[in-house]
Amino acid sequence: MKSRQPQQHYIIVLTGPAGAGKTTVQNYLATEYGIPKIITHTTRLPRAHEQAGVHYYFETPESFNQLDLLESVQYAGHQYGSSKEALDRAWQQNPLASIVLDTKGALTYRQRLGEQAVIIYLAVPETAELHRRMLKRGDSPAAVQARLHSAETQRDLELPAELKDVGIYLPNREWEQTTAQLQQIIEKLNNG
Repeated sequence: MKSRQPQQHYIIVLTGPAGAGKTTVQNYLATEYGIPKIITHTTRLPRAHEQAGVHYYFETPESFNQLDLLESVQYAGHQYGSSKEALDRAWQQNPLASIVLDTKGALTYRQRLGEQAVIIYLAVPETAELHRRMLKRGDSPAAVQARLHSAETQRDLELPAELKDVGIYLPNREWEQTTAQLQQIIEKLNNG
């Protein structure tokens, strides 16, 4: 269901814990509404199925440091970040774009871009459900346990206090309800 394009540019920031469905929602927004995905940068090597410029921009530490980054994080010994250039490329395609970030990155986007950063916090209140989803997507049991107990996941289990008044809390339990809420959000941005 397509609607008219907004006059203002917005970045839809999808955040929440690992396994909450951020990538699934991002893929849905791209397919259903033509909302381009912001491709982020990393210094880690590509996984077997990953393609440069599709999944990530794979960088050397030197090229990573040359980027105009909106936010960056070090995770598992590698750097990750999103650049102003990638955001501008996405906005050239559509006034709406989306990105998947942890809650720390979401907070940075809101601080740097103000109301242009629309924060959607995908919530799955039951840790057991997050565990099940990560196993279903192919993560090893050991990796799931490590991820669930990591400081980053513990931080991402709730929306940061600084975003509670501006973030959209979206429980992602039933897909039909999730997509209905996403439709309302997109319509509001397009008519806003």
